[in-house]
Amino acid sequence: MPIHDDEVRATVDQVRRLLADQCPQWADLPVTPLPEKLEGTDHVLFRIGDALVARMPKIAGAVDQADSDARWLPALASQLPVRIPVPVHLGEPGAEYPWRWTVVPWVAGTTPPRLGCDDVVLAREVAAFVRALHRIDPVGGPVKPPGSRGSALVHADEEVRRALPRLAEHDDGFEVAAAEAAWETCLAAPDWDRTPVWIHGDLQPGNLITNGDRLAAVIDFGALGVGDPAPDVAPALWTFTGAARDAYREAVGYDDATWRRACGWALAPSLTGIDYYRHTFPRMAEHGRRMVRAVVAELG
Repeated sequence: MPIHDDEVRATVDQVRRLLADQCPQWADLPVTPLPEKLEGTDHVLFRIGDALVARMPKIAGAVDQADSDARWLPALASQLPVRIPVPVHLGEPGAEYPWRWTVVPWVAGTTPPRLGCDDVVLAREVAAFVRALHRIDPVGGPVKPPGSRGSALVHADEEVRRALPRLAEHDDGFEVAAAEAAWETCLAAPDWDRTPVWIHGDLQPGNLITNGDRLAAVIDFGALGVGDPAPDVAPALWTFTGAARDAYREAVGYDDATWRRACGWALAPSLTGIDYYRHTFPRMAEHGRRMVRAVVAELG
């Protein structure tokens, strides 16, 4: 089932034709779609042989990522402690597929549990990745626009307010009034007023690749940019539970105001996403419910 009404889903045949036209060195390799359970919200993925993956945007909101990855990831990769998916090819539209796309190396491994991971060592390794990313010189990097993760939290307020009445029509396992109060607490936190930093912006479990239970790679840089570090503090809630949550928050650092904004960046996409994904992507909706309950408990 499509997640979005306006999806453009590349097919195996299209990928084969694009490779034949643009990457003849890979044209004879088998092309295999990844299972839908491994698919995210904005790309369709295809294995190319054993060593490569084609990342094909499926919604218009993701079409800039191919250019962003090709522009910025090569410069960041050498300064980070684990692998990131530096493109080996930036593809052009063709074969009736409308957008640019990328080919990246396949990274073998698994992902942490999608609904929460209590692994203290992994939490500290992800925090080390974040600290390294935040230390990279941000000069010239793409500034996060209003409304995106890394911008001022207030820009998400209107969308959150629109979502609250819709959520009140359902029983999602939390009190909507308590969620609104938590959101007010997040909004009241002072904005980031120091030098902006590079942020990944989406350190969900599905974007962490582990090998032997250790962090091997960080993928999906669709929210990459320069801004407030709070979204990269939010994985304490998005990704970790129990002692691992505390370990991540301590290891990544930052002050209480940044923590409250981080809670806001866990809360805002959850409140807006629960209803959006309720029927088309139930796993994402359930993740949102868990985030709302976690933030309400944290700020209660």
